[in-house]
Amino acid sequence: MGMFDYFRSSYDLGPQLTDVECQTKDIEEGYGGTMTQYWLSPDGYLYVVDYYNTHELKMYEPGDPEYVADRSWMNFEWIPNGNHGKIRVHALTKYVEVYTSAWGGLWEEWPRAKLHFKYGKLQDYELISC
Repeated sequence: MGMFDYFRSSYDLGPQLTDVECQTKDIEEGYGGTMTQYWLSPDGYLYVVDYYNTHELKMYEPGDPEYVADRSWMNFEWIPNGNHGKIRVHALTKYVEVYTSAWGGLWEEWPRAKLHFKYGKLQDYELISC
């Protein structure tokens, strides 16, 4: 399955894709997704949730109580620094397919939509199967 990005729409895309957790692999070119969170606002703008500079990396050295000898390559921890994340418009221009995360039916009937963005603003969308 691979990695993906989270997508949530407050824009009305129908009952199976609005205000529910969705996924996509189309936003970040060449990656297929990096677990980034995106939100489509009610007025059709695409936002990215940005957690840049909200944590500091704490490295543990031998002798620290948190240090684990058999995990020497993983002796670190991300510590919140008090800064808050931000949302900002993601000026994307392309077609993106989104699909609901929770689906127990046949893959052919998976609720999904193809969205067309221009400079971060939804221009049009097509429900592929809903």
